Amino acid sequence: MPHLLRFSRETESRLDKLCQQTGMSKAELIERCLDTGMDDLEIQLHMEGASKRPVTKTSLDQLLRESGLGA
Repeated sequence: MPHLLRFSRETESRLDKLCQQTGMSKAELIERCLDTGMDDLEIQLHMEGASKRPVTKTSLDQLLRESGLGA
């Protein structure tokens, strides 16, 4: 995956902690975050072609809260 974005130190730190706690790679976590965020945005904006995929068992927000990294 090419480096298209630079994250703040705080975000990098949170990603590192999530990697350690979940065993997922940064790329997997970023892709999951983007996927979840885009699905939510499509739903909020009522865009055509919004994803009809079922919601994952554990949302990224819940994963962050459970890990102690969420707000």
